Amino acid sequence: MSALVKMGGVGKLFFIVIRSLRQHALSTLVTVISVALGTGLLMAVFSIQAQSYRAFTGGPIGYDAVLGARGSQLQLVLNTVFHLETSPGNLPWSMYSAIKSDPRVELAIPYAVGDNYHGFRIVGTSDDIFTGYEYQRGHKFQVQPGGRVFNSTAREAVIGSFVAQKTGLKVGSIFNPYHGVYFDEKMKHDDQYTITGVLEPTNTPSDRVIWIPIDGMFRMSGHVLRGSGKTYQAKAGEAIPDESKEVSSVMLKFRSPQVGFTMDQTINKQGKVATLAWPIGKVMADLFDKIGWINKIMAFVAYLVVVVAAASILASIYNSMNERRREFAILRALGARRGTVFSVIVLEAASIAALGSVCGFFVYAAILEAGSLIIRAQTGVVLDIFQFHPVMIAGPVGMTLLGALSGVVPALKAYRTDVATNLTPSS
Repeated sequence: MSALVKMGGVGKLFFIVIRSLRQHALSTLVTVISVALGTGLLMAVFSIQAQSYRAFTGGPIGYDAVLGARGSQLQLVLNTVFHLETSPGNLPWSMYSAIKSDPRVELAIPYAVGDNYHGFRIVGTSDDIFTGYEYQRGHKFQVQPGGRVFNSTAREAVIGSFVAQKTGLKVGSIFNPYHGVYFDEKMKHDDQYTITGVLEPTNTPSDRVIWIPIDGMFRMSGHVLRGSGKTYQAKAGEAIPDESKEVSSVMLKFRSPQVGFTMDQTINKQGKVATLAWPIGKVMADLFDKIGWINKIMAFVAYLVVVVAAASILASIYNSMNERRREFAILRALGARRGTVFSVIVLEAASIAALGSVCGFFVYAAILEAGSLIIRAQTGVVLDIFQFHPVMIAGPVGMTLLGALSGVVPALKAYRTDVATNLTPSS
């Protein structure tokens, strides 16, 4: 205790706290881990929620709406934009031609779906997807060096970066598509396609897509077209009549925001043939509103873990009070005030919480990395571990304050320590 007597007030407090943490290293370690789990889980839950919401509902996207068969706007957006779900149906080629030639429409990109390669969607489209289309405002698809976009009259394909990573396909690779949006090895097509390019990563669902010419989708073995209402099967060397063609959906970019209001009235509220998903962000926001209860449950679990962590701090320190009574009595005999003893315990609890909060960032990174891998594999959306969220400040600060608060109960017990009774060593 001689070194302690020579120290200043604040130095004494930290000396006692550090000494106590070392003496109870095992219980301190367990408590720090529980705090780290609570804080890390809290930060991860809110960060994943926020990033997922932004990815699915907005951002500076370079298109305005999706036109598809009559049905659910949500299903249409999930199928066309995020390459999830099944197509709600097809539109006749004449409707695509009409919307494309509409002077109010700046760009119309046709999509034809219905095939996959080992679970990755194959989308038939026009080469405008690489020249005029912006997956995000100001950002177009870029083919990696050594590759090129497909020839719209050939059996060629351009693949997303995630497809290349997971399948091993590269420029020059040849593959056979499989019928359906879900992989079934029995549904293999006889047609063979050659990879002409791999796209640069976009961190969007497009990274999980294989793009082929829309004519190739029309002519795929086993495919039939019903654009005219009658069944038509393409034959080699013969042109396909426009009235027989059909598309799954059309990505639209308007020349002005007002066009969306007009077309919404014409197509959704007055028409009965097609559905216009506009604005796309609102459609997805409605989905998040409907499943908001899941977010509330996740947040509740995170808060519960934080409370349990705070309770573990209280239990850890409180259980050590009996063996530390003589220590506090000696401090009092050396001149320490009751307030000093009280402060030592509160500072010790806050220190454990602070240490756990710092370690919580490693837990947060681990959870977000695991979550990012799963979400990217399923949707193509990439989460950023380093993206700031207010909870990354509020979480550790709040946990430290909660830890300090949990130290009040054992601190009161230390505050009431009787000097005369506890100075005598116990036999």
